[in-house]
Amino acid sequence: MPELPEVEALRVFLDDHLVGKEIARVLPLTINVMKTYDPQPAALEGATVTAVARHGKFLDVDADGLHLITHLARAGWLRWKDSFPATPPRPGKGPLALRTVLTGGDGFDLTEMGSTKRLAVYVVRDPASVPGIARLGPDPLADSFDRDAFAALLAGERRQIKGALRDQSLIAGIGNAYSDEILHVARMSPFKRTSSLTDDDITHLHTALRTTLEDAVRRSAGMAAGDLKAEKKLGMRVHGRAGEPCPVCGDTILEVSFSDSSLQYCPTCQTGGKPLADRRLSRLLK
Repeated sequence: MPELPEVEALRVFLDDHLVGKEIARVLPLTINVMKTYDPQPAALEGATVTAVARHGKFLDVDADGLHLITHLARAGWLRWKDSFPATPPRPGKGPLALRTVLTGGDGFDLTEMGSTKRLAVYVVRDPASVPGIARLGPDPLADSFDRDAFAALLAGERRQIKGALRDQSLIAGIGNAYSDEILHVARMSPFKRTSSLTDDDITHLHTALRTTLEDAVRRSAGMAAGDLKAEKKLGMRVHGRAGEPCPVCGDTILEVSFSDSSLQYCPTCQTGGKPLADRRLSRLLK
């Protein structure tokens, strides 16, 4: 799933490639990709892109006051095209979910692999009218997101820190992968209770959160959209690396599986050498 660093890199890429250009066509190609119906996607045709923004994991293309907003979900992606075939694509065929063509002939496709379709597109006049955006917590890369602001967010929490970091209504943009990475940098168990965090724990965790996300954004800077997935995978220290040696201590990275996700961690760095129980049926991280 694309998370804050990848979506931020896509925002920068689209800002460079879209702003000042006119939209010729917006073509939804799967029945469930559009989550709003007024305005219609056709209302964007002839509009000029004035800005590209990010709200957590949401991409926001502003075209003369109408917003084309995308959430790529677990298996969605954006693919830039310098040109398109003359024949329009057939709806419902393959992973192609939506095509946006500029008057210059270039543009982008939104695609989604797999049978579970969660990629979501909205055309709205106000981004705050998208429910997922309306409920977002603060952006962790904002200047205002300092250690004290982070501590205030955690003050009323009574749950495991992994789930808190992934909660979009608490902090916007962090998902399964970067929460694993942040907790590894902080040398903290994903099952540690937020209510047990000391002042020093909060300071270390805030530092790990900021440095992990900032480093990932920095690595992705200037990359083409098509290269971002590979960069994310290469940059992971523990996430997706079960069975491999920890890059810090050399211990074997372990995994805990849940009904629809998994987490990875280093027992030496994070849990005092103790393996965590595999709670496959747990609802903890939903």
